[in-house]
Parts: sequence; structure tokens; C-alpha cells
Amino acid sequence: MDLQLAGKRVLVTGASKGIGLAVVQAFVAEGASVVAAARRNTAELKETGAHFIPVDLSTPDGPRELVEAALALDPRIDVLVNNAGGGEVTDDVFSDPLSGDDETWAKVFDLNLGNVVRTTRAALPALIEAKGAVVNIGSVSADLPHTSPLPYSSAKAAVKAFTRGLAEAVGRAGVRVNAVSPGATRTNLMLDPQGYMAAVAANLGMDHDVLLGALPEQSGMLTGNLIDPGEIARVVLLLASPTMPSAVGSTWSVHGGAVKSA
Repeated sequence: MDLQLAGKRVLVTGASKGIGLAVVQAFVAEGASVVAAARRNTAELKETGAHFIPVDLSTPDGPRELVEAALALDPRIDVLVNNAGGGEVTDDVFSDPLSGDDETWAKVFDLNLGNVVRTTRAALPALIEAKGAVVNIGSVSADLPHTSPLPYSSAKAAVKAFTRGLAEAVGRAGVRVNAVSPGATRTNLMLDPQGYMAAVAANLGMDHDVLLGALPEQSGMLTGNLIDPGEIARVVLLLASPTMPSAVGSTWSVHGGAVKSA
């Protein structure tokens, strides 16, 4: 199946690892020209041949500076993939019902929602010119907020609302806006010995690997496995493809059956 992505100019944030890296690899395989943004480069990202731009998207000026740098290379953006997100594990994430103080909430919202809004705002004129596509990476925690720290799941719920509202605002200008909502995926959030799931395991008094092995069944996934980042990347490519002109304002969930509502 030809997704008609060859030659498209694609900007991917949070591109150095996990889902972002898989998205870059998938677009490159389709013949797209990819600009990859992250705080730091990785050997795996270098291997893709994508043009790397270092940036901290949690800062107010980072998203604008990124888009300006990308447009300086080529004054065209056909696809924007807003993947950057996450956050640090704070000491009170398990003891505080709100999972952190005001500063924690502000930082998490800046990284997971603010950067999406600012990057999209900066890229929007080019996207309108190209009649392009925006794909935001959300999280199943928007629908299952008890499964993640509350600031993170709340920010991802806001990304879902932002996706739907922006799609309505710019759809008639020819820009398609959609989101992908992954469930438990094999990323650093899950696998890193210093990451969130490792902290959850320590809080429960469990071995990290044991928790990861039990997680799919315990979270209601019907597949028995964590999701491969490449699977999320394939959904991103489909939503970005000109062959899907009626995919507008939707959130496509890939969660292995963890969400039980229709």
C-alpha cells in the first residue's frame, strides 16, 4: 500500500528514542524527509539519516526556535508529529493524592500540553500552506487516569481535547489534526531502571522485571504483551497519509484491549 508519503517534509518531536524514534524510522522508510527534534541525539537516531535539531521543548521559546530552524532548512512542513512528553518521577508521586505540588503540575503540563500547543502554533502557517497533517501522541491514561500520575494523565486528556478542538478550527483550511493514544508500550517510561515503572515497582516492593511481566494482564490488555513502538508508528503514518483525507479530529487508540468502554 502506497501511503503517498515519499518526499513529504516531516517534523517529529521527542525523536531520540521510543515511539518518536520508531516514527522517524517509519517515515524515512516511506521516503519522507524527516527533521528529528529532541534534547539529545542517539546512535539509533543518527542511523536513520534524519536531520537532528537539539531543543528543549519544555521552555517557552523552544518550540518556536525548533520550527524556525526546521523552516530554515526547507520552508515546508507537510506533517508535524508532536511526540515529546513525559516527566520526572517526584518523591511525592505515590504519597500525595494529587501526585505533586503546583510546580510539578506546571512542569508536566508545560512538557505534555504546552509544547504541543506552542509547536503547533509555530508550524501552523507552513502546515496550512502545505494542507498538511498534525498527529499528536496522547496516552491511554487520558481514558484511564488512575493508571498514571494525575498531572500526566490530566495533561494527556487535555491533548485529546486540544486535538479535537484544533481539528475543528483548521480543518476547513485543509489541515488534518488527529491523535494516537498508546497503551503500555515498550519505551523508557516502562523499561528504564530509573524510570516511572521502576519507581512503581520499588514502591510496591517488587522486582522491576516481574512487574513488567505481569503488567499486560494486570492492566487488562488482551494481547499479553507490551506494545511495540513500531505499531504506534504505523498508526501515525496512516493518520499522516494523504490517502486518509477523512481522518479528522479523531483519537486512534492502540491499547491491547485495556480500555473496556466502547
